[in-house]
Amino acid sequence: MFKLFRYLKPYWKAALLAPLFMFVQVYADLMQPTLLAGIVDRGIPAGDIPFIIRTGLQMVGIAVVGLLGGFGGIIASSYAGMNFGADVRLAVFEKVQGFSFANLDKFKTASLITRLTNDVLQIQMMVFMLLRMLVRAPLLSIGGIFMAVSINARLSSILLLVIPLVMVVLVLVIGKAFPLFAVVQEQIDRVNAVLQENLAGMRVVKAFGRSEKENERFRAASKELRDTNVRALRIMSLSMPLLMLIINLSIVAIIWFGGIQVNNNGMEVGQIIAFITYMTQILFSLLMVSFIFTMISRAKASADRINAVLETAADITDAPDAVAKIIREGRVEFDNVSFRYAGAGGAPVLNQIMFTTEPGETVAILGATGAGKSTLVNLISRLYDPTEGSIRIDGTDIRQIKLASLRSQIGMVLQENILFTGSILDNLRWGKADAGEAEVVEAAKAAQAHDFITGFPAGYSTQLGQMGVNLSGGQKQRLAIARALLKKPAILILDDSTSAVDMGTEARLQKALRELRRNTTCFIIAQRISSVRDADKIIVLDDGRIAAVGTHAELLKTSGIYRDIYGSQVREEEDSFAGS
Repeated sequence: MFKLFRYLKPYWKAALLAPLFMFVQVYADLMQPTLLAGIVDRGIPAGDIPFIIRTGLQMVGIAVVGLLGGFGGIIASSYAGMNFGADVRLAVFEKVQGFSFANLDKFKTASLITRLTNDVLQIQMMVFMLLRMLVRAPLLSIGGIFMAVSINARLSSILLLVIPLVMVVLVLVIGKAFPLFAVVQEQIDRVNAVLQENLAGMRVVKAFGRSEKENERFRAASKELRDTNVRALRIMSLSMPLLMLIINLSIVAIIWFGGIQVNNNGMEVGQIIAFITYMTQILFSLLMVSFIFTMISRAKASADRINAVLETAADITDAPDAVAKIIREGRVEFDNVSFRYAGAGGAPVLNQIMFTTEPGETVAILGATGAGKSTLVNLISRLYDPTEGSIRIDGTDIRQIKLASLRSQIGMVLQENILFTGSILDNLRWGKADAGEAEVVEAAKAAQAHDFITGFPAGYSTQLGQMGVNLSGGQKQRLAIARALLKKPAILILDDSTSAVDMGTEARLQKALRELRRNTTCFIIAQRISSVRDADKIIVLDDGRIAAVGTHAELLKTSGIYRDIYGSQVREEEDSFAGS
């Protein structure tokens, strides 16, 4: 947990001022009982009104000073704590941005959301409370003990029994509750996971009539979180009644033994009042300590989860001698490439892949589900790195090219078309932030998106909902293609990017793409042979291996797998035509 305190360093002045302000407040709190005792023991019995007024004004002045100290402590600790939390949150977010797909496979999305929100909030509140209470509570305890002893050393012997008893109670309670707080954070992950899946897949849930089942799933996850929280808080709640019992018994003991000393002229009534106040301050400061340890125990669980992210090394980074290479030709070579997902058993996803794509070629990749098509193209932009072998672009191993340079020159349209909240124009300019209106329109026309965009009342300024929820699947695909085309990439990867587009639109799209990508090496993954039959080269994958390579005409003659795919699709089209 202490590793995270480095993010507090830029705010050291505020972090130092907060305890100093708390010291002022503690001093004011410790002075009040003594002054009050003077009024009770000296002013009231003697009827010394000027002394009472003078001492009363002193109490008011000290109270104001204490108020200013407390107010300053809150401001300073809030400034340091909130900025600390913001910096930790940003550090985690930036770390996640540098993760490869393999790293993201390790940390699930719901867990990362919890770590960026709830876990950061826990440590943020811990720092806020530490800067206030960690100074206030010990000073108040030590100062209270000193003042109590100065009033009556014999009566202070009660503290020798009470303080150890309080510490035992706190240690036992916190020791029981701490393990539960780590479980609570994990169960928050599960609640977030169920919530995220349902909100993202609400249409599927409704289409399949699964609302009640999903409600039950969420209810179960929420109940587990509630029950664990209740168990932890029930244990922590024991500290308050036990401490109150100890405090009340202590007060009874003080009044009892103090009263005896008053009768024997060993103490005065005002001193008894001051002693009780100091005893109460001491014990309540210990209660503050228990509250601090509660927060620390919960924050410790959160800090461990945050550090797990921050200390995870991104497994795909720039090599020390990597260069910002400009891709001029776009020749792509796979040299004996194999790939296996981390921790996966069985055969590799890709096994000894070898082929070369010449500059400006269009390469189509076909194969059954799970054949490794998407994995293959993900390797080109280093979303994953090969387990064996190498991939070269224009003769340079891609691991020797800086990631930012490599990815800036590759346009990708992934299977899942992600659009962001904002306007259509903002989403398209993800491909090129400084693109002019003419460039945007050109890319949209090539992707067959311009007509439906201008059909909206606001045109390119149309606001999209989260994930592009107010668009159809085909519209989202076309916007994703336009976004990639706007980059004018040296290498273009289309991963099943026209599956939701009708055949007529796809034909127009393919024609426009051919005109635009004359100087672009293009990889196309598609399910329909009609989408790839004009490709310069078609690669057929089967169980992670290359089963055949050739043009459409060549593969019809030489590849049984390709003929089977082609035949099944022709029969489907004929059956569909006959049925209509």
